[in-house]
Amino acid sequence: MKDLTRDNCKETPGQLVPVVDFNKCEAKGPCIEECPYDVFEMQTITREDYSKLGFLGKLKTRAHGNKKAYVVKPEQCHSCGICVIACPEKAIKLKKAS
Repeated sequence: MKDLTRDNCKETPGQLVPVVDFNKCEAKGPCIEECPYDVFEMQTITREDYSKLGFLGKLKTRAHGNKKAYVVKPEQCHSCGICVIACPEKAIKLKKAS
């Protein structure tokens, strides 16, 4: 993994926000552990989010305890990309904040 630290997070908070693809997320948690700004939190998937999953996404979700990494503090994201690199499923992308 590329050596990224809080020092690499130079963007103004809230310019970009992480978006988690719940069909790919397997709730392994490195995004939570590696994010220096506590943007993520592991939570039980909501019924609404679960209903939007494809068949394989639903199977994966059940296999991983119905947990997903949720973006709970998007305004604190400094766009460093540590979460993107840390995610083994490549389930996180940074997108322009709306």
